Amino acid sequence: MTQAFAQLLAELRESEHEFVAIRRDIHAHPELGFAETRTADLVARKLLAWGYEVTTGIGGTGVVGQLRRGSSTRTIGLRADMDALPIQEATGLPYASTVAQTMHACGHDGHTAILLAAAHRLATRGEFDGTLNLIFQPAEEGLGGATRMIEDGLFTRFPCDMVFALHNAPGLPVGQFALRHGCMMASSDTVTITVTGKGTHGAMPQLGCDPIVAAANIVLALQSIVARNVEPTRAAVVTVGAIHAGTAPNVIPGEATLKLSVRALDAATRDLVEARIRSIAERQAQAYGATATVDYRQISRPLVNEPVATQLAIATIEALAGPEGLRMMPDAVMGSEDFSWMTEQVPGCYVTLGNGVESRGGCAVHNPEYDFNDAALSWGAAYFVGLAERYLHAG
Repeated sequence: MTQAFAQLLAELRESEHEFVAIRRDIHAHPELGFAETRTADLVARKLLAWGYEVTTGIGGTGVVGQLRRGSSTRTIGLRADMDALPIQEATGLPYASTVAQTMHACGHDGHTAILLAAAHRLATRGEFDGTLNLIFQPAEEGLGGATRMIEDGLFTRFPCDMVFALHNAPGLPVGQFALRHGCMMASSDTVTITVTGKGTHGAMPQLGCDPIVAAANIVLALQSIVARNVEPTRAAVVTVGAIHAGTAPNVIPGEATLKLSVRALDAATRDLVEARIRSIAERQAQAYGATATVDYRQISRPLVNEPVATQLAIATIEALAGPEGLRMMPDAVMGSEDFSWMTEQVPGCYVTLGNGVESRGGCAVHNPEYDFNDAALSWGAAYFVGLAERYLHAG
C-alpha cells in the first residue's frame, strides 16, 4: 500500500461509523426494484448536502450526483445498486429488515453506503480535475434497472469516458479485490416456453394432444444445445428450472409451461443458444401435434471489462491493497450483472470486493442469513476515490 492510499484509508475510517450507520439503516428498510423511494431520497439528500448537483427519477427511482471541478473535459462514472430481494431475513441482527419478505440479501445496502462514503470524501477532500458522475441504480435484480436508466438518457445527460462498479464477494478476504481481463460475467436470459395441445380424459388419450409428452421431449432435446451446438472451448448453460402442467393424474391438460435460465460468455454464443431453443421448442412440439411459443427475455448481457478501464482498476487496487490484495481470476463466472448494459454503452470495469471468509461475511448472497460485512466498506470507498482521483488527476 502506498503512503497516499494508507492516508486515504485512514481518513475514510475516521468517518466510517457514519456510513456503517447509513448502511444499517438502509438494511433495516429494504425496498424492491423500482420501489427504492426511501433509499433514493436518502441518497439525494446526502449528495445535495455535500454540494453535488442531484438528478432524481432517472429510470424510475435512479439518482445521479454530479460534481465538477477544474477545466478538464474528462468524466468518470461510479455506479452502485440500491434494490433488495424478495427474501425473508433470518439473521436476527439488531438492524434486520423491518419489511416482511424483503431483505438486502445481496449487499446492495453496502454498495450504496460505499459510494456515499466515496462521494463524501471526494466532495470534502477530493483532488481532481474533471466531472464525477455518481450513479445510484434501481432494480439490478433482474428487473432491468440499468436499461431503464440508459433509455432515460443516462449517458447522454451525464456523459462518462469510463464507468466502474463493484460487488461484494463472500469467501474473499476483506481488503482483497478480484477481477479479470475481458469477460467477467455471463449473460442471463429468462425463457418461458408454452406448449399447447388439446386436453382430454387420461383414459382416452387418442382424443387429445398431450402437451406434457411434447414438453418432456423438448426438455431432453434442449440438453443437446451445449453438448452439440456450442463450440467446446466456449461456455453456456441451459437450465430448465420449472415445469408446470396439469392438476390431476387422470386428466391430460391442454397446456404445459417450461421456464429456463440461459447463460453465455459471449454475444455470439448467446445468440446461437437462443436460435436453437426457439427451433427445438417449435419443432419438437410440432412432432407431437402440439404448438410451442417462446417468450425470450434478455436480463443482462455478457459483462466485459474493457482493457484501458481494467488497467486503471488494477493500478488503483495495487496502489491501495498492494499486489497481494489483487486476485486475477482465471475464468469468468456464470453469474450475471445488469451493469453489463452500461459497459456495452461506455468502456468500463467491474470488480469484486472481499466480504470476508467467516461468519456472516462468508455466507453466500441471496441467502436469508447473509449480511454485508461493514469492515469492507472503507476498502470499497477507497477504491472508488482512487479511481476518480487517478483518472481525473489534477495538475
